[in-house]
Parts: sequence; C-alpha cells; structure tokens
Amino acid sequence: MTSPFQTITPASGAAPLWGALGLGPVLQTSLAELIGLRRHLHRHPELSGHEQQTAALVAGELRRWGWQVREGVGRTGVVAELGPQHLGGGAAAPVVALRVDMDALPVEERTGLAYASSQQGLMHACGHDIHTTVGLGVAQLLGDLQRRHPELISARLRLLFQPAEETAQGAAWMRADGATQDVEALFGVHVFPSLPVGTIGVRSGSLTAAAGELEIEVLGESGHGARPHQSTDAIWIAARVVSGLQEAISRRLDALHPVVVSFGRIEGGKAYNVIADHVRLLGTVRCLDTNVHAQLPGWIDDTVQALCRGHGGEARVHYRLIAPPVHNDPGLTQLVADAAQEVLGPGKVEWLEQPSLGAEDFAELLQGIRGTMFRLGVAGPGGCSPLHSNTFNPDEGSIAVGIQVLSLSLLRWMAARALVEP
Repeated sequence: MTSPFQTITPASGAAPLWGALGLGPVLQTSLAELIGLRRHLHRHPELSGHEQQTAALVAGELRRWGWQVREGVGRTGVVAELGPQHLGGGAAAPVVALRVDMDALPVEERTGLAYASSQQGLMHACGHDIHTTVGLGVAQLLGDLQRRHPELISARLRLLFQPAEETAQGAAWMRADGATQDVEALFGVHVFPSLPVGTIGVRSGSLTAAAGELEIEVLGESGHGARPHQSTDAIWIAARVVSGLQEAISRRLDALHPVVVSFGRIEGGKAYNVIADHVRLLGTVRCLDTNVHAQLPGWIDDTVQALCRGHGGEARVHYRLIAPPVHNDPGLTQLVADAAQEVLGPGKVEWLEQPSLGAEDFAELLQGIRGTMFRLGVAGPGGCSPLHSNTFNPDEGSIAVGIQVLSLSLLRWMAARALVEP
C-alpha cells in the first residue's frame, strides 16, 4: 500500500515530514496558550485518584480540538480518540496510543514561582503537569492536522491521560477499564532533570526497575526503660533489621543484579520511658532483573524472620508489587530517536547507558503491547532540582520539545504502518 505521507512534498530546506506538514507554525501559535494551561495545572495540583478538576479541564480541551472523549476511565482518567475506525477495505484501523499522567505529590512547594501551588502541601514535583500539557499539545496539533489532511490520520490515535501514577495504581485501573484494548504501539514520556532542555534521552530494553512496597512489623515485648533486659526491644530489633538487610544484600545476592531496599518510614513506641513492643517499617524494593525480583519477597521474609528471631522477637512481612520494569521496544525507541533527530537537530538525542532504579507504572500498560518511553530534558541554564524536590522547576521550553517529538513519532508510526497494510 502507498503511504498517504508520500504525497506530501517537503518544503525547501525544511525537515522532511515536520516541515512539509506545516506543523511548526501551528505549534508556535498555540504555545502561549499551552504554557498558560500548564501554569494553571501547576497552580492547582491534585493527588493520586483525586484528579477530578484536572480531568475535567483535559476533557474540555480535547473536545474543543475534535477528539472523541471518554471520562472516568480508570476512575479519574480520560481517554480520547481521533481517526478512522476502519480502513478502506473494511478492516479495523490499527490503534496507536500515547500515555501521559496527571497526578501531583504531597510536597510543600518552595519554588517561589508566581504560579506556585495554591494547595498547601501539594505540588507537581514530578513534572506531570508538563506531561499533561505535552499530551494536550499533541492533541491540538494532530487535531489540526486531521482537519487539514484527514487522509494522513491513517490509524486510530488514542490518548491516555492517566491518574494515580505516583501510587502506581492508575495504569492498572485504566487497563482494567479497557484503555489499552487493541493498542499496537504505546508511547510515553517523562521529564528528566539530568538532561538540558532541547534534548531527549532514549534507551532500548530496560528503562526502569521492577519495584515493590515492603511493610515489616517487628514484634517484641514492652517493659520499663530502666530494665531493658526484662523486655524485648522492638526498636532495637528494627534497627538490626534495617542494617541487617543491607548487609545481607551485599553478601547473599549477586552483585551483578543490583537490589535496593530503602526504608522511608518507621513507626513505633508509645512513651519515652517504655520499651516498644511494636515497630512498623515501610519501604521499597527495587531490582532490574525480573527473575531476581520474583524471588525477593520470599528471600526478604526469610532474612527478616531470622534477624528478628535471633534477637528474641518476631516479624510479620508484607510485600506488594508496585510495578514491573519498563521494557522499551528497540524498533519504537529508534523511531522516537529518528523523530527527535528530525525536529531537534543533530546532537540532541542521547542514548542512555544505564536504566533507572525508579519505578514507573507505564510498565503496567505494556502487558502484551510494544511500547517505549523517552526522557525529556528539562534542565534550564541554571540546572534543575531533582524529581520530587520541593524546588523542582522544569524549563517550560521542554513542552514544545515533547510535543514535537511525540507528534512526529505518532505520524511516523502511522506512515510505517500504512506501508505494511495489505
């Protein structure tokens, strides 16, 4: 089959497809509006599972740009579609999708921005307001293209605006509601403070780690603070568990398959002069190797039980899978790299050598689906604070970069898919 893109003649000196379709001027005229939307989202953050106002704004904008919209997908998620349901011969049109997330974090903002969060204790400290805006920019750009050149939208384009990524629940909610049904390829993006604005990072294969939530209850016996030998000190045992797990990782697990256990919360004790009989530890477990990760719950339980018994106490260990690892499809990753090279120019695509031990529930949406996620550079001239920092302030120039790369990636996918249609 002849791709409809072959009828487009590039303008002299322009990028082969991007310039030929006249997408640059369209983006320029809408960029100020999109930045305004991003600042509104930043000023009004919503926690995971409570993104009602964000979802309402997103749905309204999508409808304005000609997309068919479903709300309440995955509780507070939004799904939008554009393009034909069927091809010329009557076969169902292929589906290609983009996922962006919408939720904020329980972080008190300290950026001093004029559009800083108006919600005390809440902040878009992970860049999801940037992601949502990029998704809206792609929707506007491709909606405009569909009006001008409907023949070029040769697949069903689907946008997933996902809730509750920070709690690693939203992707599973959306998948259960059919958001990924019939999807052949899925694209995603995440801001990356280590890269300068105007660049992206790509990586084939493992991008993020498998991660789990770990809860350990250490059980002892209370007593008087003056006579600890007459009790079983759960705080002391908990301290041995924290340090003992780290020591056991370095000596009992293969160092070629790194495992990171981090405790973020400890609760225990009732009074300063009473030996605690109960301590609760909360943390995360991260690993790149899926086989090793599958063995970790049992290994951690055995190790913790032995540590507690060895000091006279007991333990209850609970483990919950947060997200499997994100595995980037090599072909789709190369497609994104080529699209970025076209719109950003030479030297603006960095192939990342190492994966991240961070978790990303984008992986949940990749069950049985080819997909790829890239890193969007957001560091301005003065750098950028890390993700989840209360001073995180990504450069807004990244919005246009993300829109260009993703829009062209979707168009390139459709062009390639059209060539293999019977």
